[in-house]
Amino acid sequence: MQDPFDLTAGWLQEHLLIPLLYETGLMNWEDVSYGWALFAVYGAVQVAVTFAVCLPLEHWRPVERWPDSKAVWVDALYTVLSRVGILPFVTYVLFYRIQVWANGTLADHGWVPPTLERMFPFLMGEQVLTFVVYAIILDFAEYWRHWLSHQFRWWWALHSLHHAQRQMTFWSDDRNHLLDDVIAFVWFGVIALLIGVPPLQFPLLVLVLRFLESLSHANVRLSFGWLGERLLISPRFHRAHHGILAAGQRSCNYGAVFPWWDMMFRTADFSRDYVQTGDPSGEEALATGTYVEQQWAGVRRFLRSFRRRPAARSGGVARSV
Repeated sequence: MQDPFDLTAGWLQEHLLIPLLYETGLMNWEDVSYGWALFAVYGAVQVAVTFAVCLPLEHWRPVERWPDSKAVWVDALYTVLSRVGILPFVTYVLFYRIQVWANGTLADHGWVPPTLERMFPFLMGEQVLTFVVYAIILDFAEYWRHWLSHQFRWWWALHSLHHAQRQMTFWSDDRNHLLDDVIAFVWFGVIALLIGVPPLQFPLLVLVLRFLESLSHANVRLSFGWLGERLLISPRFHRAHHGILAAGQRSCNYGAVFPWWDMMFRTADFSRDYVQTGDPSGEEALATGTYVEQQWAGVRRFLRSFRRRPAARSGGVARSV
């Protein structure tokens, strides 16, 4: 019996992608169209699984209840666009093409393309363990990317769109400015190339990590306990990162999946319980605008960040951009 994922991806390739590529004169992309379709299907299934897991949790023990959740529906649009369309394209099609080019260039100059298994021979044949090691390395890289996005005014101007949401739910993980997403892809892609993540594993790694990140954004009173929260980031731990900072407080909890890096670099705070979220320094469109309005508001804030002098920072974040 043929895999239903393969059947669906094959149907999408045959009836949607190939006709579209033919009409636009891009048939040279045909060889990767099936891979894009397959990971788009995986992305759709991941959205469904995330919905099935996180929505009951949010109904079970919500941190907040809102009479109007219009802003949440915009976040849902971000998720669908990202995980079914943009994410499979950039994490499979673009990454695959770049990796083929990079490996070919290295081989032409007599260099062996890097892989984690060559650096650590004990990983040879250990696919599950290698997958976990890749995930840990990419999460470490994500910690530093996230921390840096809070340190530079121009970067915070883009990243603040993610923090503007006052009604944070599991949909909010993908609420990002497109320019911030481009930076994230380049950052992730370079790290993945350096450690030799296979093209077929890269999007799967991203999907697994992003599911856990969605859970950490959920509007649920959920802690993993003293030990659990030091092994895996919980909704309670990550909500503190999105909290509105009071006088004298610093931003904290930058980790995406594992809290180890926050603990190691002293940015962890396990004491803040279910704080109010949002970014009062941004314009209202960043919080409650449509998708297009939010993107344009992010561009405006990004441009303003180069025209004003740096203001006093709170926890590494310029709050008056």
